[in-house]
Amino acid sequence: MSLDIDQIALHQLIKRDEQTLELILRDSLLQPNAAVDEMMAELHRVYSAKTKAYGLFNAGSELAEALRHCRRGDEDFLAFTRAATGRLRDELAKYPFAEGGIVLFCQYRYLAVEYLLIAVLSSCSSMRVNEQLDISSTHYLDINHADIVARIDLTEWEANPSSTRYLTFLKGRVGRKVSDFFMDFLGAAEGLDTKAQNRGLLQAVDEYCAEGQLDKQERQTVREQVYSYCKEQLQSGEEIALVELSEALPPVGDKSFQAFSSGEGYALEESFPADRGTLRQLTKYAGSGGGITLSFDAPLMGERIFWDPATDTLTIKGTPPNLRDQLQRRLGGGN
Repeated sequence: MSLDIDQIALHQLIKRDEQTLELILRDSLLQPNAAVDEMMAELHRVYSAKTKAYGLFNAGSELAEALRHCRRGDEDFLAFTRAATGRLRDELAKYPFAEGGIVLFCQYRYLAVEYLLIAVLSSCSSMRVNEQLDISSTHYLDINHADIVARIDLTEWEANPSSTRYLTFLKGRVGRKVSDFFMDFLGAAEGLDTKAQNRGLLQAVDEYCAEGQLDKQERQTVREQVYSYCKEQLQSGEEIALVELSEALPPVGDKSFQAFSSGEGYALEESFPADRGTLRQLTKYAGSGGGITLSFDAPLMGERIFWDPATDTLTIKGTPPNLRDQLQRRLGGGN
């Protein structure tokens, strides 16, 4: 992995009681070594694999202003991180769920792009067995479950400050946990809406097929081509590029997919990240609610599965064997 650490700092927040978050600040930067390199490589890998939201700094972001001073050399990196950790403590203290953790700031380069990654990592306890087969307790950073993480693409931010995607962050799974304090700390707002871009793509594909008056099989073939391309981009960590996607699809009359999508007001970016859940709708129907969860391949609609919109009734011909076995056992038991 071509990951080069420029500067890295660690600080700590310790929750003493319901009202107190103690701040412990390092007096020096962490010196890169094999252990530090391995930790950052793992954090970079875990973060890159997760679904991220995109954002940008607000006009009055204190963190952005301090970062600009740091980048100009008016303030050193350690001082920047110490002051930023103090602001983070102040934001966290506003919320009753606030917990402590290790606050990490790392400026690094990966594939010719310069990043600043900021994370709050939990420290967990575990057990280890030493060479003498004795058991002792140990502490480790829970990187795999990190959900308070943001990364600034410094290269994009400085080259294109009007961008809506130079900052990425994890929304986490605890309600508005990140939105409420971490985004306030960053002084940032959500930018590029990845899900909206992917939903717009799906709408454009459906209407493209309709304009070309494609039959059912032809429409499904186009959807599968789109899904195959997007899946490859997702797996390789690349974005969906409308030019490339258009080249993979048949034209409708004398109009390419790119020309169609740009001329119909879908507001699609020239490239944008793939959203796995949204793109799955190209090849599957799925939904849940009211105690029912259904998922089936799109080609089955009209073949084995039929929907009557007037009565909102779904008819399934031929149930899956394992479901059929459960139904037979339950009915055979008199329930």
